[in-house]
Amino acid sequence: MQDQVEQAIPPQEGAAEQPAQAQTGPGFEERLAAAEAKASEMQDAYLRAKAEGENIRRRAQEDVAKAHKFAIENFAEALVPVKDSLEMALKLETPSVESLKEGVEMTLKQLVSAFERNRLQEINPQPGEKLDPMKHQAISMVPADQEANTIVTVLQKGYMIADRLLRPALVTVAQ
Repeated sequence: MQDQVEQAIPPQEGAAEQPAQAQTGPGFEERLAAAEAKASEMQDAYLRAKAEGENIRRRAQEDVAKAHKFAIENFAEALVPVKDSLEMALKLETPSVESLKEGVEMTLKQLVSAFERNRLQEINPQPGEKLDPMKHQAISMVPADQEANTIVTVLQKGYMIADRLLRPALVTVAQ
């Protein structure tokens, strides 16, 4: 079978010489040098682009790490005055109930201010409000003269930070 194929296709004269002539033709050396220079240039551009991409990725990771660090740092800075106020209250020799209450109220205002500056929001549902399972956690159901699944009492306030739930408000709901 192989012999038939070889006989069917007669060898062309000068076929073996064509590639040699094309390689040694006029301007071949210049074209080869230009192609090699272009390939080298493209490889260099590729390596530079790849390195730049890696640098951008690394800088982005560093920026995220810094943002987390500074967010915590800002919140801590907002809480330091609250701690200072509590320590000052404990240093009083014989505080009166009235002065102690006044100090606690001022400290609470500092804490609320720190929460607001750091986007920490209080969840304090009102009685009669519809239960929202995304913000409220029903601890028990009690008989009440209001619509079913509405809040009767708030046992503990909840908190959100930047639209993310930290702790749901603990509530009792009407049956």
